[in-house]
Amino acid sequence: MEKRKQMVIKLAQTALLSALCFVAFTFLQIKIPMPGGDATSLHIGNAFCVLAALLLGGGYGGLAGAVGMSIADILDPVYITVAPKTFILKFCIGLIVGLVAHRIAKINESTDKKYIFRWSLIASVAGLGFNVAADPIVGYFYKQYILGQPQQMAEVLAKWSTATTFVNAVVSTILVAALYNVLRPVLLKSGLLVFEKEDIKVKI
Repeated sequence: MEKRKQMVIKLAQTALLSALCFVAFTFLQIKIPMPGGDATSLHIGNAFCVLAALLLGGGYGGLAGAVGMSIADILDPVYITVAPKTFILKFCIGLIVGLVAHRIAKINESTDKKYIFRWSLIASVAGLGFNVAADPIVGYFYKQYILGQPQQMAEVLAKWSTATTFVNAVVSTILVAALYNVLRPVLLKSGLLVFEKEDIKVKI
């Protein structure tokens, strides 16, 4: 019964963080128009992808980011065609953050605030660093070979995407470092963040 209750809480938290990813990307972005009706954006949606992975583990956190950001793309006529790419990349961000924070550093088993802050920061950099490298590269091949976009246009978008993704990563890392280390003790105290060793093995 207790495990079922924890599962319901975990799913509710996943849905909530997915919604935050959606809202952060949809309503808190600066869209930069590109040739051919395309665009790239400055946004903080990735911050909530990382936050979800830190709070819930790589699996649930990655799912929250992937679903929230993909729905945001589907509902935007400019980004609807790249929703599959978004789902894969955001899920990977969550898995990487979960791997570093929970599997390697095991921050859930520590009460040292400095240790938790340091490794939550490292995990954020790892996940968002992956996105800085992968998003333009995957985007280039996706646009050119899946969507049939001309090579020159795909190259221009990839270059701009590299710049905006880097800026997004820096801002998101700072935001996550602050949010996670404020939210974690509050959620632990309220009983909304429960860590069990067997739970971690399955859900990270």
